[in-house]
Amino acid sequence: MFKEDFVKAAIAEDVGRGDLFARISESRQIRAYVIAKSDGVFGGREYIVTLAKLYDLSLIWEIKDGERFKKGKKLLFVSGNSKTILSVERTLLDIALHASSIATLTARYVDALKDTGVKLLDTRKTRPMLREFEKYAVRCGGGINHRMGLDDCLMLKDTHLKTIDDLDAFMQEVRRKIPFTSKVEIECETMEMVQKAMKVGADIVMCDNMGTDEIKEVVVYRDAHYPHILLEASGNVTLESIAEIAKTGVDAISSGAIIHQANWIDLSMKVE
Repeated sequence: MFKEDFVKAAIAEDVGRGDLFARISESRQIRAYVIAKSDGVFGGREYIVTLAKLYDLSLIWEIKDGERFKKGKKLLFVSGNSKTILSVERTLLDIALHASSIATLTARYVDALKDTGVKLLDTRKTRPMLREFEKYAVRCGGGINHRMGLDDCLMLKDTHLKTIDDLDAFMQEVRRKIPFTSKVEIECETMEMVQKAMKVGADIVMCDNMGTDEIKEVVVYRDAHYPHILLEASGNVTLESIAEIAKTGVDAISSGAIIHQANWIDLSMKVE
């Protein structure tokens, strides 16, 4: 249902009180296509399928979510009423552009981690009301979603820790009250905090803004004392640094940049 609501709201935002061209033009059956004007990785198909069902359009796909494409490739053919196609053109393209741009950058980060066994995670640094859509786009690019919100994993960040006087007692209370399947992740900036977090029973320890030498020390300590605990590296992760971070032995690396630093690729619609 979310996809339907999302698409309807996006169309309503653009059409407003009615497409002026549709008001004065004659209806006819047409076929249009979406063409790539730059290279990329495609995303948005699930939402475009929803759009087509809502507005009685026929689609012929030449690409799947997660597939790479080259400039000049025709990605999708759209058939239906001319007024409808021209009214939803921008929304359809914006969906494909937004999702494909995130997928394209995500894929570059995933490529940098090839053969390391380290997972690329996204973050909650998403645009308001677009989290589900933008995290879907990350999956199209080969990334893995971190938590969707505050309700599916308890993360204790530095700001939370400032409000907790006795972490051990707090964690005992946590285990009594949060869902049995929910994990607890604790953000750590020093080895001292890492040792404390592991001792009180964290499921995941985040190495936040640590240098690679520090992270290696954390990995050695984890492997020797708490091999069941997962390690996540985060903070100042770039395409240039991510491979080096992966060599430290962490299980995952999270990056908000794959969403908020994604530059739009170029797609266009043409009528045959």
